[in-house]
Amino acid sequence: MNIISIQNNIGLPKYKQIILSIEKAIEEEKLVKGDRLPSVNKVCLAFSLSRDTVLLGYDELKKRGIIYAIPGKGYYVKSIEVTIKQKVFLLFDELNSFKEDIYNSFLQHIGKNVQVDIFFHHFNPQVFQKLINDSSGNYTKYIIMPTNLTDVAKFIKTLPVSEVIILDQTNPDLKLYPAIYQNHEKDIFEGLFKGKSRLGKYEKLILIFPGFREPLGMKIGFEAFCAEYNFDYEIITEFTDREITLGDLYIIPNDRDLVRVIEKARDQNLKLGIDLGIISYNETPLKKIVANGITTISTHFETMGKILAGMVLKGKKEQIENKSSLTMRNSL
Repeated sequence: MNIISIQNNIGLPKYKQIILSIEKAIEEEKLVKGDRLPSVNKVCLAFSLSRDTVLLGYDELKKRGIIYAIPGKGYYVKSIEVTIKQKVFLLFDELNSFKEDIYNSFLQHIGKNVQVDIFFHHFNPQVFQKLINDSSGNYTKYIIMPTNLTDVAKFIKTLPVSEVIILDQTNPDLKLYPAIYQNHEKDIFEGLFKGKSRLGKYEKLILIFPGFREPLGMKIGFEAFCAEYNFDYEIITEFTDREITLGDLYIIPNDRDLVRVIEKARDQNLKLGIDLGIISYNETPLKKIVANGITTISTHFETMGKILAGMVLKGKKEQIENKSSLTMRNSL
């Protein structure tokens, strides 16, 4: 019991005094990896504390990965890295160049005293549920990218509300949680509006929308724009052997479809920005130079990662809409 020190009237919550005491004991090597901590009951009796107070301190250390619990036996030292003040569970849908930009920006701004563990659900609800269940109670923050998966709110709600941040896409079922997100319906509408002066030379606007990974708001915003400004339009699920018609303008969320459309235009000897147009979703360095420049509608992924880091470090509880912009290039 000599590793824990509790003082009254010092303005520091007693559960935090427990945390600081154990951290100090680890730093001074009075506790080493594998050592057992005093039991919750012993700490309660020694310092006249409630079980909730002691458990709050132990649970905080457990979430940071410093201690672990064996049911029926007690708590043990798991790591001596007491400089890790937060341990973050980061759940992405998949790894691509856009998510890599978010991740790298997040790591750059989060600092060295935060451990980040990254996982992927690959749009699989069963994998999503298992990762949430397995991580519960082991992290100080849960950053979750639910994408367009349905009925996943019930799994997220098993986690403490104060420890969850929603990333990239949110929905009404997750309105209780802070978020940094894209407004896909608004982004595509405003992006097309900003390029409206060039859209008039095209006969038809065609959205390639497979609908598996893509957010529904993108389709809704596209339809709303075409209806409001009287553009002839079509929505297709894939681009395979389709012939390109003169005057077609393709809006393309998926880069594989972008490649197919560019290759087909080349096979038909059509010139981008003259015979057909392309607007691609999500900015990448290659789109600045491919086919003399591809016009994009894109959110600012590095900004998203920076804001996310600030939310974790400062404990912000806001819902923040990340900005999007249209970048005009030769393909329009």
